[in-house]
Amino acid sequence: MIDSVTSTDWHGSLSCAISHPEQAEIERLGRQRPVVFKTLWAEVGFCFSLLASMFMAEYFISGFNIILPTLSTALGIPLESRTWPASVFSLVTGALVLPFGRLADIYGGYITFIGGIIWFFIWSLIGGFSQNYLMLIFCRALQGLGPAAFLPSGIMLLGSIYRPGPRKNLVFSLYGACSPIGFFTGILFGGVSGQYLPWGWYFWLGAILLSLVCFVALLTVPSGRVDHKVEMDWWGTFLIVPGLLLVVYSITDSSHAPNGWATPYIYITFLLGVIVLGGAFYVEGWVADTPLLPFDMFRVKCMKPLVVSLFFTYGVFGVYLFYASFFVETVLHVNALQTATWFAPMAAGGLILAMAGGFTLHLLPGKVLLVLSGIGFIVSVLLFAIIPENPNYWAYIFPAMIGATLGVDVTYSVSNVFITTNLPKHRQGLAGALINSVLFLGISFFLGFADLAVTSTAHLGLRGSYKVAFWFGVGCAAVSLILITLFVDVGRAKSDLTIEEKAELEADLTGR
Repeated sequence: MIDSVTSTDWHGSLSCAISHPEQAEIERLGRQRPVVFKTLWAEVGFCFSLLASMFMAEYFISGFNIILPTLSTALGIPLESRTWPASVFSLVTGALVLPFGRLADIYGGYITFIGGIIWFFIWSLIGGFSQNYLMLIFCRALQGLGPAAFLPSGIMLLGSIYRPGPRKNLVFSLYGACSPIGFFTGILFGGVSGQYLPWGWYFWLGAILLSLVCFVALLTVPSGRVDHKVEMDWWGTFLIVPGLLLVVYSITDSSHAPNGWATPYIYITFLLGVIVLGGAFYVEGWVADTPLLPFDMFRVKCMKPLVVSLFFTYGVFGVYLFYASFFVETVLHVNALQTATWFAPMAAGGLILAMAGGFTLHLLPGKVLLVLSGIGFIVSVLLFAIIPENPNYWAYIFPAMIGATLGVDVTYSVSNVFITTNLPKHRQGLAGALINSVLFLGISFFLGFADLAVTSTAHLGLRGSYKVAFWFGVGCAAVSLILITLFVDVGRAKSDLTIEEKAELEADLTGR
């Protein structure tokens, strides 16, 4: 079988080899319900479980930022430690999605998905009983293990069950829409919990929702079987995970260290992390038989510039989520509940874009959509960077919310479809791990630099230093847009053969 990484080299010749009746059959298969689902309700339940898992991951990212001021007072969180409860969740998730993605490839998506949801439920429940900020950080870190398991396995399940075509596009678009919808719901519940209920209810309401997701998932997620023998890369795991944790920790904590980057434990931690990641790079490229992150997957056309641009894009999204909510509450002096209503366009816009994307991804070039999403991200952070002292909501904040929704929803949908479609079934766990690793590490990495920028410009006042963070976001968004415009060429997500079917057809054509 020809590996997926070479598929784009002979895609044109394969298209010529497919007759019109065969193409019509491929189009039909791309639109029909997968055979693994015996009824429509089984498919609906499955999709609900997968979409709700993304929803809950975003719920515990966004809403936590809203309730963090309340938690800071209730648990006595020092000013220099307030970014940690918010960022440690994304940091742990981003560092561990690659090992969990490999476990999904080894044992199947069902076990890792269900296990991740259950784990997430347990530590969300316990988090509501936190007695001090150290316990809160501990619970948030352990919470991060849940999404690290169920997010890559969820994308693995979606990518392996749905073949290329409009049905897959619609499901992935709805999956991406759950990011802003979950984000808004987290803010809403965070606002209600911070203003009208004990703060613990933010965690307990999330745990109640997770119990429902778990119940439906147990009934509807196909267990399936693993057709390919895949082994765990333990050396890669033991090097990549601590390396990422050390580097991102040093960046995140440098702004609050006594002497910044001159503080010994900061630069020692950073250098140690870089050395460990350098060792991981060597092991993955030249030592490991089954590397955790195979280099050959980056031979897929446009994969390298796409991943780099996504890293910047999701970093901008993380900066926007954190500082927009804090700017609205602490600078504009808007209460938590009203802040939630101000973010409502993200939820509505996400749902509209998901429905529109599901019906247009196979009609419009992915490059055009990615450029539009890049412009949306620039607009979102730029409007907050230039916002006046008494802003008009409809002139500044509303279009910023629409821009952020356009950016994250379209980017996530297009990139997910592209990556999962260009990798074979036995690498769908890897695809999910790569997607979510870039997402969460991008958020943690750039949020750390934004926090450093804010701390370094504290003399400008809260408004001025927050605007520095937004200008930093503008720069990162511009870099991402340039990369997409010049180096990323993603076509239409139309009905097509799977990687395995293309390999079989190529073998027939070449007589092998």
